[in-house]
Amino acid sequence: MRHDLLTDLRPLLTAETAAEAHATGTEPADLEQAVWLRLLERLATDGPPLDPPGWLRRAVRAEVRRTRRATRFEQPYETDPADDRDRGPEQLALAAARRRALREAVHRLPGRCSRLLEAFLSPEDPTYQEIAGELGISQGSIGPERSRCLGCLRRLLAPEVAARQLRG
Repeated sequence: MRHDLLTDLRPLLTAETAAEAHATGTEPADLEQAVWLRLLERLATDGPPLDPPGWLRRAVRAEVRRTRRATRFEQPYETDPADDRDRGPEQLALAAARRRALREAVHRLPGRCSRLLEAFLSPEDPTYQEIAGELGISQGSIGPERSRCLGCLRRLLAPEVAARQLRG
């Protein structure tokens, strides 16, 4: 029953969300996803609606109202919070110290880990294919090896990070 209901409602939901989404300034797919979630939650608790097309239209309108209310309270940032171009000298010095500590820790790693992680830290941003060619390993083994090397790096850095936090 659920699969048939979802299949039958898909064209109606696509049309309803396409018609309503522009009024809210959201993407139709986002609105559609929210309504699908409402329907799945309802199916899990109350079962299928008696009038599925009517329920779907009401759910779309309710989601549109919720989105409009949320939009009224949202305020844009004056600047992008991730924008770190206007950092002061203290922040720049701390960031440089963190990068230096990371590179030093990477150089202390065993085996190929040091060379592999150095490749990932490279400003040239090499592809997996380029890294594999440079290190003489298969491209498919880079991901698992990187995970293993990052685990080693975490274990290596854990005492240093814990010691810094204790100083406070």
